[in-house]
This record gives sequence, structure tokens and C-alpha cells, in this order.
Amino acid sequence: MRIAVYGSGAVGGYFGARLAVAGHDVTFIARGEHLKAIRQRGLRVSSINGDFCCRATATDTPSSIGEVDLVLIGVKAWQVPDVAVLARPLVGSTTSVLPLQNGVETAEQLCDVLGHGPVLGGLCQIMSVVDSPGRIVHTAAEPAVILGELDGSVSDRGRVIREAFTRAGVTAELSTDINTDLWRKFLLVEPWGAVGSASRVPIGLLRTVPESRRVLEQALSEVLELARVSRADLGPDDATTVMARLDSLPRASLPSMQRDIIAGRPSELEVQVGAVVRRAEPLGVATPVHSAVYGCLLPMERAAREANERR
Repeated sequence: MRIAVYGSGAVGGYFGARLAVAGHDVTFIARGEHLKAIRQRGLRVSSINGDFCCRATATDTPSSIGEVDLVLIGVKAWQVPDVAVLARPLVGSTTSVLPLQNGVETAEQLCDVLGHGPVLGGLCQIMSVVDSPGRIVHTAAEPAVILGELDGSVSDRGRVIREAFTRAGVTAELSTDINTDLWRKFLLVEPWGAVGSASRVPIGLLRTVPESRRVLEQALSEVLELARVSRADLGPDDATTVMARLDSLPRASLPSMQRDIIAGRPSELEVQVGAVVRRAEPLGVATPVHSAVYGCLLPMERAAREANERR
């Protein structure tokens, strides 16, 4: 397939590199020193499953690529509305668009710009970072992708994309209820990101201090209730599973939103914590933990965005 990876960082870069090594015609959309490094040395991946490097085309101009078979959206969730507009030249009548962000609003935002036809629902599992320009480090979690049609059907294009990931050595699953799968992932990353960002400590400390653990569990229960009224098929067992997963993570683990906030970078606060508060109010779901976290972190988030715009 001809594939464009829009956002070639820790997530898009890893999965795009896997597809490129498997023989697909991949073009990475990147910028700055990261783009320069990919062009000069290729995209290098240091992984718990073995290191590798891929040579692929890279550009900062999406319109120079033309229409492709698949667009992987690997940017931060808060960047998706702008990227959807910029990605229009990549999307033709047979193009599929697969977002891999944390969150429950990305597919809606893509559909608003590109229409419902090209857009699939998608999510991924991986813990990775951009260690330096042109180098991604995969630190934990077996890489996996879940994708599905927004209406719950199983399509030929879904099978083709799943097979592409599978042949590239990535666990891939076709979902018949991608809405529930997105909320299930959100149930893991969002409460952890919210309380972790407020506390500024890694999961090992957050989960062992009784007071902070109770706040984490309350945040999780707020998201679970919001998911339930949003027609996601989740229940108390999912909350138990999430806490068990958080208890099993390496003690130093930090979610991506928390890493960005600590570093003073623009983060996914609005599309994670803000989304919970915003979506809960008209549905009558109480979110006292999320409302407090959002209100406390929002001034810092706005300052980070203003600083980023001045650069």
C-alpha cells in the first residue's frame, strides 16, 4: 500500500516504520530536526523487541505526496482538527484514514472535515518516546492496533489494513464495537493522566499512597459512568481490570499527557480531562475530580500553548 504517516513521533513513527520495513511505500510527514534526521539517516527504532532502521521518504508538505491508500494519523489529539484540513490532499475516493490517538473525539473531528467515508476508528497500545531527532525508543508494552468501522461493520478495507499490520509484526485486531474499545482505552489513560498530571509523580508512587490512590479510583469511576451513558459496553469489571493494569506498570511510568505537562509543552489536557468535563455536564454525570484537575491545570496549559505559538 501507499501510506502517509501524518505525525512521525513516538506512535506514528513506530508503526509507520514497521510498515515500511515490511515493504509498504511509506512517506513520513514530519518537521524540523526530526525531518532532517529521517531524510539523512532514516528512522531508527530502539525496541524491547529488537532494534531496526527504515529508509523512507519524508516531507513537511503533505500536498507533495498525492492521494494514498492509507493515512495514519499519529499527531497529538489536540492537533487533529488542524491536521484534518492539511491532510485533504492525501485523501481520495479509496483512501482510508486511521487515527491512533488517545481520546474519544478524534474520529468525529476527522469526519467533520473529511466526511464519514474515509474514516475508521482506531487506537493503539505502545509505550514509546522520541529520544532524539530520527530516533524512537520503544520502552514497554507489546505494540498493538485495534481498528474498526464506525458503524460496527467488518469491511474488506479493515481486513486489508489488519493484514498489513500483522505482516509487519504488529498485533492487530478488527473491532465490531470500536466505540467501546475507544472508551476502554480512555478508561486506562485518562484518569491516570489526569491525576498523574495533578500530582506530578509516577504511577509507582501514585498507586501506593492511599490518599492519591482513592483520587485515582474516583477519577476512574467518573469516566466509567460517562462511558456508560455514552453507550459504551463497560462495567465494574473494566474498572477492576484497569486498576490491575496500573498496578502492574513499571514504577517510573508516566502517561504522555503528564510528560508534556511536566515539560511545559502543549498537552492533551483539553481532549482528555476537558473532554470528560465538557461531555459530562449535558449528560448529568458528576465529575468533581475532573473539574478540579481541569481548573487547576488549565492556566498552565494556556501558557504553554501561548509560548508554543510565539516560537
